[in-house]
Amino acid sequence: MDKLKNRALLGFYENELCNNILPFWLDKSIDKENGGFFNCFDNKGIKLLSRDKYTWSQGRFVWLWSKLAMTDCGTFTKAQKSKFMDLAKSGRDFLFEHCLIAPGDFRCVYVMDETGRHKLLPGYDRYDLSISADNFVICGFAKYAEASGDIETYEFCKNLYKSYLERVNSGNYPSLPYPLPPNYTTHSRLMGISNLTREMHFAARILDPGYCPELRDILKEANDGILDHFVDENKNLREYVYSDFSYDENLLCNHMNPGHIIEDMWFMIGAGELLGNDRYIKEACAITLRALQAGWDNEYGGILHFCGINGGKPGGSTEGIANEHMTKLVLNSWDDKLWWIHSEALYTTLLCYEKTGDEKFLEWHDKIFDYTFSFFPNPDRETREWLQILTRDGKPQEKVVALLVKDPFHITRNLILIIELLYSMLEK
Repeated sequence: MDKLKNRALLGFYENELCNNILPFWLDKSIDKENGGFFNCFDNKGIKLLSRDKYTWSQGRFVWLWSKLAMTDCGTFTKAQKSKFMDLAKSGRDFLFEHCLIAPGDFRCVYVMDETGRHKLLPGYDRYDLSISADNFVICGFAKYAEASGDIETYEFCKNLYKSYLERVNSGNYPSLPYPLPPNYTTHSRLMGISNLTREMHFAARILDPGYCPELRDILKEANDGILDHFVDENKNLREYVYSDFSYDENLLCNHMNPGHIIEDMWFMIGAGELLGNDRYIKEACAITLRALQAGWDNEYGGILHFCGINGGKPGGSTEGIANEHMTKLVLNSWDDKLWWIHSEALYTTLLCYEKTGDEKFLEWHDKIFDYTFSFFPNPDRETREWLQILTRDGKPQEKVVALLVKDPFHITRNLILIIELLYSMLEK
């Protein structure tokens, strides 16, 4: 990429973050009375559907504001970064006070009302319905601890991280809204450990350096596990395999989740950088390329929500799994086009290009860029932000993905990372 294109992309992405994405959340999400953030908006961002606060999203907000406060590439002023840090602290304080099942019980509740009171989801009799809630509180608190140097936040985060690992490694954990089918294991388990452990390491190297060797061992084990147990000889990464890591031709074993793969591959590149492991970087780039080839919709453009191992509509037997939630989800939403998949792909393709110099990745970035910015930006320029969920042919649809929320996480995180990457490429 020549410097002219680099500067043009940098200016575009800075404008997208600063003028289209952040104004929406700065204006609409902040709960000045109780702390924390509102994000149960409809797909178009016009109507607030609920004032409830999903722990999953609250942790993501803390990560975002903390990361924004730490940026040092010239995009934001000191005053803006101070504001971001204040917002991060508001979210941190809300979660510190309310997110645990009980004081000292390091398991996170799934959802709270606007004041932080724990809520039971209709049809369930427990508050800790998803390990993903813990995941994103750890992410948020680790980043806040890194940004602020606050040891109390770090110790809370470390206790929650240890509890998370214990539960995940035991196999006994709830995973709403994606319940794990019996006798299967999922790539997302190791993907989550990889991401969290990198975030913990960023904080620990400042606040707890003696813990870093153990974190590096955990990070290596997670990424080795992904490559050894979920990736085949053709660089296909299966989202589900049997508990013994075998697979057959049924639907669950015979589909891919391109968005998860593409997101995890930048995690793996980060692990490779942290551990000095070039294998991770090489494999991540090859797996990314395969996921793009399989996941791209050759008829309508864009990246499919789910795809078959060889691309297109997922196929395979549903015998014995027809009533599983994930089977129904794959069959009913495989051709949706989701905002987060495309923002992740924009970053990962640029990162793979930077690591390899291979023009194929820049070509993929440009192809995804053209689709993304033709379909996802909200046509209502008063509201701005992005539409989240499109039909296969690119029409907006009002549909719930995972949680009843409009989520700022992926777009904002990817835009920050893209901006940092483009700045670093300019300096070379």
